[in-house]
Amino acid sequence: MTKYIENVNAYLSQMKIKQTYISLKTGIDTKKLSRILTGTQDINSTDMEKIAGALGQKLEFFWGDSFSVSQISECMPEKIAFYAGDPTSQQDEIAEKLEKLMENIDEIMSAKYRFLNMSKE
Repeated sequence: MTKYIENVNAYLSQMKIKQTYISLKTGIDTKKLSRILTGTQDINSTDMEKIAGALGQKLEFFWGDSFSVSQISECMPEKIAFYAGDPTSQQDEIAEKLEKLMENIDEIMSAKYRFLNMSKE
């Protein structure tokens, strides 16, 4: 197994990124990607570029001998963290709307519950 693949696997493990995500971002078939990441299939430079790009990194990032991934800080149980590279402005807008929805979900659900209970009376 190449140093590149070892480092990619370490990165995926540390960042808790699934192979299916990489497959979707790169267009590499999930079975082929699995074979590449287990070292049973050789990887070409095009696939290396695709994988590095999908992870938001440059190809050289995964070639270093002294490769290390910074620790993800422990999140509080009610928080979810996900990193998928640098978002576009449209993705930023969607994320802000989702954040507002999540901040108000309790109010939305309790209003629905009150409304349903009023209709039963």
